[in-house]
Amino acid sequence: MRQLLLILGLLVYCALPAAAQRPDSTKTPRPIRKVELENVDIAPGARDGKGWLMLDKDIQLELEGAIHNLYNFKYDKAEKQFRSLRRRYPEHPLPYLLMGLSQWWKILPTNLQTKQYDKLLFAYMDTTVRKAEVLYEQDNKNYEACFFLSAAYGFDAHLNAERKNWTAATLSSRKALRYLQESKEANGLSPEFLFGQALFNYYAVWISENYPLLRPVLLLFPKGNRALGLQQLKNVASNGFYTGLEAKYYLMRILYTEENNLDGAMPTARSLANNYPDNAYFQRFYALLCYHQGDMIECERVSREILDKINRGLPGYEGISGRYATFFLGSIVQNSYKDVVKAKDYFQRCIVFSEQTGDTNSGFYLSANLNLGRLADDEKDVKTARRYYGVVADKSERKSPQYREAKLYLKAHKK
Repeated sequence: MRQLLLILGLLVYCALPAAAQRPDSTKTPRPIRKVELENVDIAPGARDGKGWLMLDKDIQLELEGAIHNLYNFKYDKAEKQFRSLRRRYPEHPLPYLLMGLSQWWKILPTNLQTKQYDKLLFAYMDTTVRKAEVLYEQDNKNYEACFFLSAAYGFDAHLNAERKNWTAATLSSRKALRYLQESKEANGLSPEFLFGQALFNYYAVWISENYPLLRPVLLLFPKGNRALGLQQLKNVASNGFYTGLEAKYYLMRILYTEENNLDGAMPTARSLANNYPDNAYFQRFYALLCYHQGDMIECERVSREILDKINRGLPGYEGISGRYATFFLGSIVQNSYKDVVKAKDYFQRCIVFSEQTGDTNSGFYLSANLNLGRLADDEKDVKTARRYYGVVADKSERKSPQYREAKLYLKAHKK
């Protein structure tokens, strides 16, 4: 949800008069070209893509292991292969985008909180832009170059927005949209080109449906198609090489969060968790879906693995994943095994993980405190129960069931 609101803010800002925005360079940027291509796979003037590195099957075969290592959080192994590609193609944007993508997946498991990889990511995306611009200037029908420009500017915009660098984020988002529209003419050449269009098609409609006050702003941008966006995203997820796993990641999130389709999200979540067992994000998302579906055996297995990998210091396994795993295990041992001592230990560890990551307004943190309050009340330990219920009353939303329960207990058990 967070990145959707950030994207939404960028769209609003992009719609402001140009005079109100800071110029991006000494050159006047070209206007976004309007392209009316909704269901056409390949525009009549599009090239066949011969000679484009991203469509080279030999390169894809060579990089298959590197892409797997990247999404399985074996960053060093993946980057070694990306650097090898860079030595052979130093003037092509592909190896630089892949190196930037590796930085992105170091940031993502922390819910984008860590900033230690920001400079590297921005540097790789900047280099991707510079290399792609050379290709584009040589041939403005080079849709491979448009793809890299759109992708690099998109990552740059997203991270700048997360860091509240709104001017930089806005400028990059405008450029990303421009090149996305241009590369749309070659959608049928490869599923890679469909990825950005799929997200735009879906979210343009989703924003309109969920934020009606912003519909006038959206009229300034190309129309979306929610059903087509999902269809395109599934196509990319099934057939994309470089963008396939990113498409699966978004498809899983969209089906669960925006579409409220838990059954639809589960196959993708299970596949990602099984194929990339050391990807902390995929693991905790799968555990979350198992928990909501009532598959406590699988949820327990994955949660224990997450805690073991945190203890072993595996890349990407940190406090956020620990918060998920300890809460799930606390609930499971309390309800399935009736082990109150272990349940309290897991809930207390959930609180510690939450405080370490600054997530003290989250559902896990509040629910852990609430459960500990209930367990203390069962043991007639009013002092301890009041302490936990006091946290819930202080942190939870007013009029929420958690808030009402906490306030009722505190009122009935005054000091």
